[in-house]
Amino acid sequence: MTQKANYIGGAWVEGPDAIENLNPADPADVIGLYASADQAQMRQAVQAARDAAPAWERSSTQLRSDILFRAANEILARKEELGALVSREAGKTLADGVGEVMRAGQVFQFFAGEAVRYGGENLPSVRPDIGVQISRHPVGVVSMITPWNFPIAIPAWKIAPALAFGNTVVLKPSEHTPGAAWELFAILERAGLPAGVANLVNGYGAAAGQTLLDGADAVSFTGSVATGRKIAAGASERMMRVQLEMGGKNPLVVLDDADLDVAVECALNGAFYSAGQRCTASSRLIVADGIHDRFVQALTDRMRKLVVGDPRTAGTQIGPVINAAQLEKILGYIELGRSEGATLAEGGKRAEAATAGHFLRPTLFTESSNAMRINQEEIFGPVAAVIRVSGYDEALQVANDTAFGLSSGICTTSLKHANHFRLNVRSGLTMVNLPTAGLDYHVPFGGVKASSFGPREQGRYAVDFYTSTKTAYIGY
Repeated sequence: MTQKANYIGGAWVEGPDAIENLNPADPADVIGLYASADQAQMRQAVQAARDAAPAWERSSTQLRSDILFRAANEILARKEELGALVSREAGKTLADGVGEVMRAGQVFQFFAGEAVRYGGENLPSVRPDIGVQISRHPVGVVSMITPWNFPIAIPAWKIAPALAFGNTVVLKPSEHTPGAAWELFAILERAGLPAGVANLVNGYGAAAGQTLLDGADAVSFTGSVATGRKIAAGASERMMRVQLEMGGKNPLVVLDDADLDVAVECALNGAFYSAGQRCTASSRLIVADGIHDRFVQALTDRMRKLVVGDPRTAGTQIGPVINAAQLEKILGYIELGRSEGATLAEGGKRAEAATAGHFLRPTLFTESSNAMRINQEEIFGPVAAVIRVSGYDEALQVANDTAFGLSSGICTTSLKHANHFRLNVRSGLTMVNLPTAGLDYHVPFGGVKASSFGPREQGRYAVDFYTSTKTAYIGY
């Protein structure tokens, strides 16, 4: 099987080793071999970005916009093909795979517009006969490390704004899903991106992290809290700009006055779709006492009807988790939940399927407390726990009682409670009568506390990370 090379300085470069890209629904299915960069190649990629930076910074905004538009057009034109690849390597349903590819294309479209729209300000000074000009300038070389759960969308929403605002980049995607990123860089090459402006190095996280910090001006990372803290520490030593997205333990509050059908669908979608492998997943279901029993019964009834299996098969609703190690980790948390005293109401075991993939039945705990580790640590799988509360005030307190603060949700017909929750829950995102997962591409994304660090991603707010401001005073 031919090795698919890294992309460094405008050339496709084979690595000293290769990564086997396996289908999590059928590990016997080898999607491809992808070059694994060593530290020397990673340093070469950073230097290529450094060498390309001056010319790219001076390039016209129209040129950047045109390249991003061409990339967007190819991504969207190939959405079915690329969506099938995402489904195959990340274990998503075909609909989710195609949807993610469309999201990536829309992100490139959006930032193609931003490339010619962003700018500075002209202000009068408080002193007479002086003008003030505030301009934005690219940060420089940006290293990016992305996870496996959104293998094309997350690279897209990091790369597109970086390029739009005149930066050069080095991307290391997850070693578990290298295929989508490889295709994205092939598209950028065909779109006319100059050599060295964007560089792709596949490899393993432990070897890549610190190497990609050396020589860069900024780092954008999406992944675990533990790794994010290490990157932040290394970046602070170098006085680098840093942007971290690190997951969540997201609450969905269900009040007594909620529409039961809406609440159940919000919980089902938020907790279990994409096999729970979304940082915005609803892993804590905080349910008021008056609706608790009806909610649990209705949710477990719906869970039992969910179809788990090969995500490329019509009718499948939930695919596999990403690999055997992740499956064992999740099963370990399920045993932990039992030992902590929570009641296993549904699931908790491997799912039977036609292929030997990493399948798990959606799992629900009841009679859990917020202090349990299953309610404080991110499991990152199709597992949720119900926490019974007396009413709204206790629900809000429990929702905020976590080290994380990415997404949150409330199901209620009370405008008073909905507004109070929106204003007082400690999270970067909040949803009312909607699943906690599911975002638009044109608005800011990020959390508080241990979920995020640094400026927001996506939308026009991305300019705050990828540019610095300069203030100039001009005497007349």
